[in-house]
Amino acid sequence: MYSINDLKKETLISLDGVPFKVVDSQHVSLGRGGAVMRTKLKNLLNGSVQERTFRPAEKVEPAQIDRLQMQFLYRDGQQYHFMNEATYEQEAIGQDVLGEAARFIAEGSTVTLINFGGKVIGLELPNSLFLKITQTEPGIRGDTATAAMKTATVETGVQLQVPLFINPGDVVKVDTRTGQYLERKK
Repeated sequence: MYSINDLKKETLISLDGVPFKVVDSQHVSLGRGGAVMRTKLKNLLNGSVQERTFRPAEKVEPAQIDRLQMQFLYRDGQQYHFMNEATYEQEAIGQDVLGEAARFIAEGSTVTLINFGGKVIGLELPNSLFLKITQTEPGIRGDTATAAMKTATVETGVQLQVPLFINPGDVVKVDTRTGQYLERKK
């Protein structure tokens, strides 16, 4: 059981059998009344965000979440097909379950799926990934001095803004939370 002091950012908890992730927490002293923990919680089943205040005497149950390492095979319309690397079983998961993070999955890559109660409820990606540029205007020598940007498409089909010196075939680091270019792979 977690006390209110354990409710830090990214902590996974269970309330009434529903898994939540702590998005933000703030310890607030109320003078004579004691301290409380104000939190923003993201429901991992439907994605809604709610605010909740916890009193010092309250205990919160940790969420029983499993993480499965699976290989992404291919996309078929709104379905993403994965293979369990341990048992070689295949599973199709809808775009609505995986969310926006699914845009950054490259074929053949290994990803972590979040499982709650025998059902996949989400996808966990690192904060940044290296992806190959498949389409953009060729870079021109000397374009490294300005902060001008151009549109490029990466191997997963996502379009993003990159500096002018990036060429097709270059590998760039992309922030999976915001979809922004971070740097070119050296």
